[in-house]
Amino acid sequence: MKNLKLLFLTLIFLYSLTAVEAQTKKIDVSKSLITWTGKKITGEHEGTIKFKEGELVFKANKITGGSFVADMTTLNNTDQTGSSKAKLEGHLKSDDFFGINNFKTAILTFKNITPKGNNTYTIIASLTIKGISNPVIFDLNVKGNTATANLKIDRTKYDIKYGSGSYFDDLGDKTIYDEFELAVALKF
Repeated sequence: MKNLKLLFLTLIFLYSLTAVEAQTKKIDVSKSLITWTGKKITGEHEGTIKFKEGELVFKANKITGGSFVADMTTLNNTDQTGSSKAKLEGHLKSDDFFGINNFKTAILTFKNITPKGNNTYTIIASLTIKGISNPVIFDLNVKGNTATANLKIDRTKYDIKYGSGSYFDDLGDKTIYDEFELAVALKF
């Protein structure tokens, strides 16, 4: 009986050494940022969007989850100044684009994570913009307490069709490309 009890306690101890709990790390929203680039036939514009909140989940030092909320009210144009900047920001925040009066946030939630090696993961996530969710696929690179990712998003999948050559004829040099790019830098 004594040996059985000792064996049982040993097994519990060994299990506790191998069982690894998930660790959730919140991002530092003051040091994390989304940089966007939107392109049109005659050029491009760039800007930033801040995070409202976000977190990465680790287990045994590997990414196992993540979710992020972008504060769309912080959408900012960084390549223009004055009235041109204000005009573009106002238009991007309007219902023609992101409709921030009704949709103040965009949400990204990891659904599937595949390690690629060298602290790089292929992420399949659900991205919700303007209340519409679609899957997106991208690579996430983790280094220390930072992570970076580059995404290409087809805005027309989120009912953002203004100036899209896929939906409107005769736009000429006013055509805005359907895809926009996001460079994400996370600090946690």
